[in-house]
Amino acid sequence: MKFSTNWHFNNTVCELTPKKIEDKRGFFSEVYHQHFFEEIGIKEQFIQENYSYSKKQFTFRGLHFQNPPFEQAKLVRVLKGSVLDIVVDLRENSDSYLQHKIFELSQKNFKQVFIPVGFAHGFLTLEKDCEISYKVTNIYDAASDISLSVFDEALDIEVPCSRDQITLSDKDKNAKSIKTLDKLFFI
Repeated sequence: MKFSTNWHFNNTVCELTPKKIEDKRGFFSEVYHQHFFEEIGIKEQFIQENYSYSKKQFTFRGLHFQNPPFEQAKLVRVLKGSVLDIVVDLRENSDSYLQHKIFELSQKNFKQVFIPVGFAHGFLTLEKDCEISYKVTNIYDAASDISLSVFDEALDIEVPCSRDQITLSDKDKNAKSIKTLDKLFFI
């Protein structure tokens, strides 16, 4: 098998660990294989790959999602460093609505996470100089991009640092609370 998998949120969010073929030179790994993904039920077509670099430890990016018709599924992995990758279920008809899951992704553990449409996503860097790569299934659309506050008490997300230690963009400093969102996903 090319990947080991661990499913969450009723088999919608998938934690994947690609198999490494190692020898004295290092290793080789397939980090994405469309046929395998389709076999396990991930049929989304990725159209873009993004690269994120964060200089400081405890940089938080997210919790982001895009409203329809620009919603995005994502496949996230860490190239350098380590992060806490956080997903929040925004599907109003889901049994796990507003629940979250935190995954530790790192260069060392080589894990990646598939996040389907209907989830907000963000990550907190656990060390400086983190590099993250993620594939998406739709283009970025600034008008439909939403930032949901990781500090929203209704979400009850705990991170291993204080709020004043976290570096945020202006967009994420002004993120919305779950109460102020107009409409969520009915998937």
